[in-house]
Amino acid sequence: MTTVPHGPLPARTPGSAGPPAPVGREELLARLETVLHARGRALLTGPAGVGKTEVALAAAARAEARGETVLWLAALPADRAIPGAAAAALVASVAATVAPPGPRGEPGTAGAGEDAPAGPDGALGPGIPGTLPAGVFTSGVFDDLPGPQRTAVAMLCREAPIQQGGWDPIALRLGIARILRALTSRGPVLLVVDGAEFLDPDSTDLLRFALHLAPPSLRVIAVETPEPYGDTHRAHGTEPGTPGRPHAGHSAHLWVPSEADLLLVPPLHADEIAELLIHHRLPSRMAGRIHRASGGNPRLALAVGRSLADARTPVHHAEALTLSGRARDLARQLLGAAPPPVRATLLLAALALRPSATLVRRAGRPEAEAELAAAERAGLVSLAEDGSLVFTAGLLPSTLVHDACWAERSAGHAALAEVVDDPVESVRHRALATDRPDEELAAEVAAAAEAARRRGNTALAAELAMLAAESTPGRDGARRIARLVDAAEEAARAARADLAMRATTDLLARDASPTDRVRARLAVLDTAGQGLTDLDDMYVHAMEDSEGATALRAAVQLRLAVKYVLADGDPERSRTAAMESAALAASVGDPRTAAQALTVQARMERALGSPDAEPVLARARDLELAERPLGIRNAAQILTIRHALFDDRLTDARDELNALLPLVQRRGSVEDAIELFRTLAEIESRIGACPAALAHAGQSLALTLEAGLSPGPAWYALALAETAGGSLGRAASYARRSVQASEEEGDRVFLSRSRYALGRVQLVNGDVAAALETLRRVQADERAQSTVDPSMLRWHEELAEALLAHDAVDDALALLAEVRPVAERLGRTTVLLGCDRAQALCLAAEGRTDEAAELLTRTAGRFAEAGLPLEQGRALMALARVERKRRRRSAAQSALHGAATVFERAGAVPWLALATEAPAGELPGAAPGGDEAPTALASLTEAELRLARLVGQGASNQEAAAKLFLSVKTVEARLTRIYQKLDVRSRAQLATALRP
Repeated sequence: MTTVPHGPLPARTPGSAGPPAPVGREELLARLETVLHARGRALLTGPAGVGKTEVALAAAARAEARGETVLWLAALPADRAIPGAAAAALVASVAATVAPPGPRGEPGTAGAGEDAPAGPDGALGPGIPGTLPAGVFTSGVFDDLPGPQRTAVAMLCREAPIQQGGWDPIALRLGIARILRALTSRGPVLLVVDGAEFLDPDSTDLLRFALHLAPPSLRVIAVETPEPYGDTHRAHGTEPGTPGRPHAGHSAHLWVPSEADLLLVPPLHADEIAELLIHHRLPSRMAGRIHRASGGNPRLALAVGRSLADARTPVHHAEALTLSGRARDLARQLLGAAPPPVRATLLLAALALRPSATLVRRAGRPEAEAELAAAERAGLVSLAEDGSLVFTAGLLPSTLVHDACWAERSAGHAALAEVVDDPVESVRHRALATDRPDEELAAEVAAAAEAARRRGNTALAAELAMLAAESTPGRDGARRIARLVDAAEEAARAARADLAMRATTDLLARDASPTDRVRARLAVLDTAGQGLTDLDDMYVHAMEDSEGATALRAAVQLRLAVKYVLADGDPERSRTAAMESAALAASVGDPRTAAQALTVQARMERALGSPDAEPVLARARDLELAERPLGIRNAAQILTIRHALFDDRLTDARDELNALLPLVQRRGSVEDAIELFRTLAEIESRIGACPAALAHAGQSLALTLEAGLSPGPAWYALALAETAGGSLGRAASYARRSVQASEEEGDRVFLSRSRYALGRVQLVNGDVAAALETLRRVQADERAQSTVDPSMLRWHEELAEALLAHDAVDDALALLAEVRPVAERLGRTTVLLGCDRAQALCLAAEGRTDEAAELLTRTAGRFAEAGLPLEQGRALMALARVERKRRRRSAAQSALHGAATVFERAGAVPWLALATEAPAGELPGAAPGGDEAPTALASLTEAELRLARLVGQGASNQEAAAKLFLSVKTVEARLTRIYQKLDVRSRAQLATALRP
């Protein structure tokens, strides 16, 4: 029994509402607070490892932050056999909580000692888990107990010998109740009982009675992991008050729980698992696959994540997850509590393709329904009304199969083959029930794979194609190799990276022809997603094997063109490879490959600022019309839409994508759907359809995580959507995740994009120093990649504004002077509008506020004409800043009102908040009447004005430097310029100059 949690509560900032909630638990924590406020009791329940204790810890920390007394009891399995253990720990905790401070080792110190980790603010009692304070009665806090109650409590705490008949149960009950009432008289108390299922029977009865009499100011959280297989551990319980006397019929509940106070702690969503991994500094690029393996169980997810982090070489998307003993052991712990009959039933379910209670019963488990119901209570499976089931975590069925011997697996598949009602599934089970290759069986499995393909079940087709290859006798080498090639290509169509790698590895170990080796390697490359960095050997060998095979060389060059831009950030080399691929494909009459290669070339031509981009793209579109592409991803059609996005022909782009949506949803691949939803989200974020942008970005992420692909691109789209219409905090979080995932994958393209999204949010949030650093990295990345066209990633205007806010007006003007001629040459009209907004702010910084206001007014109008409401609103907000500088209160308010109207119509929630948060009083030096001529304040730059306000409010140079992320010397130099411009000589005079 311990009376504190494992380690102190999280530190808090004085005056705060407490530490943040655990990842993904903010809503649950709010519900817990509501239940405690309304009912005073809450029972947190859920499977092991789901994070119940973390939620209780957060609630306790928040209660402690509010000044409440917190008592924490953590019961252990061994406590069940120790009568009164929990009750004694509670008494000790109360004594330590209220004991006055004293010298080390003296009564009142709880015997913690200098080296013991003390509980936070003394709220949780003894600092050493597993120990009780010496002499709880020496604290004097129980002096008011009547004699019999005091004696009973002393016996409970072993401070008095236990009499022959045991303690007086009535006196002890009343004593515990009186102690809790006395404690609550000092203020509100929160009691947390962690591991309530391990409480000994005596303590349960004592606490139940005490809580029944406790005042409302005592609130209780019980944390319990259900025991789904029967309470066998309590068979050796004891009667209350009589150590060693057998006790039957005991319930662990401290009160009779109702639906109102029972809170189930659910598993985390895939996106929350990604956040959890990042929080623990673990790789997040495999978040989707880790979520599937863990079922959202945080403990399992972290174990799998650490397995991947500890792997000797990075695990690629096309490889099976590397699971350490820790991850497997956690799964075994969850499964190990199941009785042998339940485990046998679960093994059959793990072997089935579409498991159900009926199927398992027919396969030889007559008690399947009851056994699966017990497994469901344990959180191992989820049962539907029709009896179908799914395992809550992918690691569970894989561990069951992994730990079963061959005979058990074979018998299970054989039994299932006899009872499944689908011939395709029957063939699958027959193939898995034998370890002997058989050509007749292999042919049946290959036919079943073809049937699954016709049904549109690409995942099953890929699995069966692999089984067909592995069932082919080794003596028929040519046929086995052919089937391995089919399996790799089928896996590529199903986005099954693991099966593609498995088939290719098998094939490369055999005497396959160069053509077959290339085809298999191409399948692996096609399932790699963004993670192309670690596959260099694949490309090298594919090039070697394609020597003399023109069609295959064209296909390899096409993949190289993609790698050169994504992994290497080299558009010049990518363009060259794409041109060679297109020429080779055309020479052998392969219009499909030629169209794909021309599409990549067109993308590179656009990035490099070449006028050939549109003619090359038109050639690709013509070829696609003659030879329909297999999908939209990397197709000329989708690139045409993205060019429309770059050019801000947004309505056309959205209409074309919406026309594609039904087709992709019916017949497209997962990657096609991801590409479509992500592009839709980007378009809608820009056009001002903010709710739709959030919905489509969310769909893109959900599909990405489900497919086990890198979430970097989807997180980038969500960052844009959240910036437009969600939360700037969430936008920054998604952008940071995208940066991390792109770095892990070596994806240079999306690394730049995600940094741009992050820098933009930082700038809007006023974190100028961070925005400047981030956007300068974008500048370096884009220049390293030789990107010329400024419409593809509009970082120039954002960096110029960040430079300006950092008082680097000359650098901002130089950047704008660099990008303007390129935008004019390429006809990027809306890029020039963005430059105009930044240019106007530079004019204002130079004191030319009349020109700045005129330019911003014109720019806002042109943004409106271009159908870019969010950009229009930003220009109006910039105009309001300039009008404030001109001391024109009514004009500034009018501009802000116009911006708020635009943002409200677009559903741009964060921008609306920014527009409505700026009060009129923020206008420094504004006269009550309004439109006065500019004063000396107008000569200050934005950066100088921010510093002047801070200093005028009493900040020291050091405090201002910390707040603005500047050096003290920079603050001193800038303050000198402010004094000169305003003709003041002291901080007091500066404060006066800033007043209206």
